[in-house]
Amino acid sequence: MNLITSKAFALQIIRWRWAVLLLSLLIAALLTTGVIRLTIDNDYRVYFSEDNPELLAFEALQNIYNKQDNVLIALAPSDGEVFSRKPLAAIEWLTEEAWQIPFSTRVDSVTNFQHTRAEEDDLVVEDLVEEADALTDLEIDARRRIALSEPALVNSVLSQNGAVTALNIIVQLPGKSLDEASEIVRHVRQLAESFNQRYPNIDIYLSGMMMLNNAFAEASLNDIVELIPVMYVIILLVIILSLRSLWSTVAVTLVILLSMMPAMGIGGWTGIVITPPTAASPTIIMTLAVADSIHLLMTMLTLMRRHGMGRDEAIVESMRINMGPIFLTSITTAIGFLSLNFNDAPPFRDLGNMTAIGVVLAWILSITFLPALLSLLPIKTKTHDVSRPHLLHGLANMAIRRKQLFFWGWLIVIAFLVAMISRIELNDDFVDYFDDSIQFRRDADFVSENLTGLNHVFFSVNSGESSGINEPTFLQHLEAFQLWLKKQEEVIHVSILSDTIKRLNRNMHGDDPAWETIPTERELAAQYLLLFEMSLPYGLDLNNQINVDKSATKIAVILKQLTNRDIRAFNTRAEEWLVDHTPEGMHAKGTGAALMFSNISRRTIDSMVFGTFIALVLISATLMLALRDLKLGLISLIPNIAPALLALGIWALWKTQLGMAGSVVFAVSLGIVVDDTVHFLSKYLRARREQKHSVTEAIHYAFSTVGLALLATTTILVAGFLILVTSSYQANEQTGQLLSLIITLALILDFTFLPALLLKMEREERSQPSDGERQ
Repeated sequence: MNLITSKAFALQIIRWRWAVLLLSLLIAALLTTGVIRLTIDNDYRVYFSEDNPELLAFEALQNIYNKQDNVLIALAPSDGEVFSRKPLAAIEWLTEEAWQIPFSTRVDSVTNFQHTRAEEDDLVVEDLVEEADALTDLEIDARRRIALSEPALVNSVLSQNGAVTALNIIVQLPGKSLDEASEIVRHVRQLAESFNQRYPNIDIYLSGMMMLNNAFAEASLNDIVELIPVMYVIILLVIILSLRSLWSTVAVTLVILLSMMPAMGIGGWTGIVITPPTAASPTIIMTLAVADSIHLLMTMLTLMRRHGMGRDEAIVESMRINMGPIFLTSITTAIGFLSLNFNDAPPFRDLGNMTAIGVVLAWILSITFLPALLSLLPIKTKTHDVSRPHLLHGLANMAIRRKQLFFWGWLIVIAFLVAMISRIELNDDFVDYFDDSIQFRRDADFVSENLTGLNHVFFSVNSGESSGINEPTFLQHLEAFQLWLKKQEEVIHVSILSDTIKRLNRNMHGDDPAWETIPTERELAAQYLLLFEMSLPYGLDLNNQINVDKSATKIAVILKQLTNRDIRAFNTRAEEWLVDHTPEGMHAKGTGAALMFSNISRRTIDSMVFGTFIALVLISATLMLALRDLKLGLISLIPNIAPALLALGIWALWKTQLGMAGSVVFAVSLGIVVDDTVHFLSKYLRARREQKHSVTEAIHYAFSTVGLALLATTTILVAGFLILVTSSYQANEQTGQLLSLIITLALILDFTFLPALLLKMEREERSQPSDGERQ
């Protein structure tokens, strides 16, 4: 930005200070009203775009069979035995009450399992446990043996040792309100509380997809309620320590507030919903909004303290010096966050858009509202000796004196850590999205360790004709697939139609175990299945396993806790087995929430490759145009790209696994860390072009004029993103860890590697200013 224009603009802002202040407050107030329109979306599907192939496949499956949205209520008697009177009576009571859960369509438990047996020539279908209080010890023991030998129950709703059991409640949400999931969770928790009061010796754990959905909402609310106040306190402390001016701190605080609230309001007006990623946007906006104000204020206060300028004169000069760099850093930061629109996960697009809006608002307020307010505040400072060396004088000397060490040392470190990046494994386990502060995580861990897995993969296998599922050859192929599945070490449980058919065949032959085989005749299998279906009570039919015309059946596979790569590898092997061992019509693709999440990191990172490239090109072009120097523009790319690469290399040595945070950090960090380089190079060029300094003198000038401001803004940025480390949501936690590391590395590189680069690439003679640059 032309320096004369900057000065004239600053003078006009001070002249019309009251109008600027009132207009800023009015616009901010109007925009903030949109906050009341913000809602929390607690559906895990919000992480998947409408054209996401895994989501489309899962929804297609649910359109054919029953919905898979569920609540899993696990029960663990204190004596470790489910099959005794009190626990069985408790399960009966809870099973009956669970039907009252809003939108419930099916309740499966050990007690209402539809046990089949032969009675002469009749097939008897009945609840496995009825009136548990009246059962004798022998009758209870008989039911225990039946349950523990039943493939449909063990490792699904009953542990292998009979110590833990569960109710699986299927719910069908109408989709008319965002509060439907919350209504279910509230009812379930009230039911759990009533159960605890009636049966204090039985521990209860709540899991399932509906509780997962609610965990997303709780994580979002926790971050908003807990992180923002802490962040505000930390920012205030750092600002007070950096500026040592109460009124300046008040001014910055107002800029932060007026940037954050209207940005959230615009989010509300544009239909953005609150999810764990977007819940982090207020903290990020607060952190970034400080930077522009800090640079303006520290320059102003330095001019007043070291050069004896008056308040208004210092404001105008600070604006003249900083308006160009502030505009440039705001644009590049906004570009970094806007590049998240290429992300495949909608919540990260919303995060990028809301934060970019906040960054732009902070820039506008920093060059309008802030100088107008400062011109009215009674800011006073003590004049310091201008001849005294600046605090970073020693660091500048070291960077210049040890230029060879820093130059070659950093190149070696960068090369080594970049080589380590290949060690990173992308992994997103939806249970591990949350830390132990979220009840869902604790309960899900218990269920996974003591009862069953939480990763479900489904296959819809087609027979190719109506009622074709009764064909013996088709059923034999299903049985072969089941036998293969059970041999896989990842598999805990398989729910498959062939098991039901074999059981019915045994029942119809006097419960002779020798007849637990696939019937040899299609008509016989069809008769058995029809007889069984007609005997089933309402809500416990086979619609969750077979489609309407009986041409296809669903196979449900429960897996252990696995990494994303292992889930994808299992699914690939299963699909290949079907291709190799079944007719073409039976070939099926795996689907389910586990597969959706197992692909999300890979898909979001793949989608961000182009977005990051676009951000890099735009930021690079912006820097080159702003600096009006192709060579310096190219030099500036190195300390801007290197921090993210270094941080990922350190991460690879430290943790190895990375989730969805990996899809956002590179593009976002590029837009943030460029700020330090821009401010350092702008002061360096000002010394070279305006004051005709040599390279060494210009580096000293940059350290003296902007070094402390960079330290202050970096401290605030790192503190802000470190606050995200305390988030109960993994992606926010990892983003905070990576960005705080990247920003720290960026400052170190700008104070050591960048001067070495300048000394290597720039000639040492004094630079003559062009006519347009002279004052």
